Amino acid sequence: MRPASVLPALRRLVEPLALAGLITWAAIFAGVLRYSSDALDPALAVLLASFGACLLVSILVEESTPPASWQRVLVLTQVLIALLTCVVTREVLAAVLLVIAAAQLPALMSRPAWITVLVLANIALYLILSRLWGNSTPLLLTVIHMGFQIFAAATALYAHQAETARAELAQVNAHLLATHSLLEESARDRERLRLARELHDVAGHTLTALKLQLALLARDPAGAPPAVTTAATLADSLLGDIRGVVGQLRQADGLDLRQAIAQLAVPIPRPAVHLDLAEDARVDDIGQAQALLRVAQEALTNAVRHSGAGQVWLRLARDGRSLVLTVCDDGRGARTLRIGHGLAGMRERLAAVGGTLAIDAERGFRVTARVPLT
Repeated sequence: MRPASVLPALRRLVEPLALAGLITWAAIFAGVLRYSSDALDPALAVLLASFGACLLVSILVEESTPPASWQRVLVLTQVLIALLTCVVTREVLAAVLLVIAAAQLPALMSRPAWITVLVLANIALYLILSRLWGNSTPLLLTVIHMGFQIFAAATALYAHQAETARAELAQVNAHLLATHSLLEESARDRERLRLARELHDVAGHTLTALKLQLALLARDPAGAPPAVTTAATLADSLLGDIRGVVGQLRQADGLDLRQAIAQLAVPIPRPAVHLDLAEDARVDDIGQAQALLRVAQEALTNAVRHSGAGQVWLRLARDGRSLVLTVCDDGRGARTLRIGHGLAGMRERLAAVGGTLAIDAERGFRVTARVPLT
């Protein structure tokens, strides 16, 4: 476990389903050892402690999406330990361990897979009850335990689906806010240009005409009043001021991407996202701004879903006459890089605005987008 992920891992211990599982395991541990014979206590202690260790690791260690194979092995090990505990002891409490394991299956396996695991586990439980325990109602007990297992699995499944939907909704909302921020920047830029044109075309032309009329009055053989000379001077000064304002309005410093990109990182609880956004990292073209924003969005989404990373670094800065966006993580990377729809879409967006994309997956995963500034 990475040091940076200690606090999130500890928080997961007090989540409702995790806490319920730990309390149930502790109660079973105390109950089974209390009512079993002394000769079997060491074996039971080892089995129950092993189950608890597997459960604790599955809670503490950061989850990956999609689930890693070791996560599935961990929960299947809990199923096996639960059945072995039933073999060693005749306490009906031991079978409740299957309920704890069942609650973890839906998040790690497809529906047919986890249902198959539960069916096989309960067939084994029925055989243990009927053959080893000699119970008079093995089928009834098995059906009762299977009902609890299905209830626990369904509860965990709906909780997992609700959490996934919440996270996806938060990401969609962040994407909308980022796009809205970019559109606001674009609207402000267009409004500056519109005002510059209006001042130049309307006020500028009118003042120029006024200057010409004042110049004609100043050439009057009868002599121009002092007020005419003063008005001409003021018109010259006002025209110069308007030209200065028009020049400033036309010297737009481009679209600011910092707020839009920062919006993308807001709903991501893990991995931790570190932003380094230069103040001069601006673009004049809305198409380039949209391309860089979508690359940042896709790279952060990939880091959340596939990297298993604890930290992600996003940097946006100028490099000569180019703007460079870099997103890298400390995840597992990939020995063989497969260009999926997401990476292909990044390249297509950048190519449309004259940009390039570089990918490095040897240590973690690094995406570097470069766009030439116009």
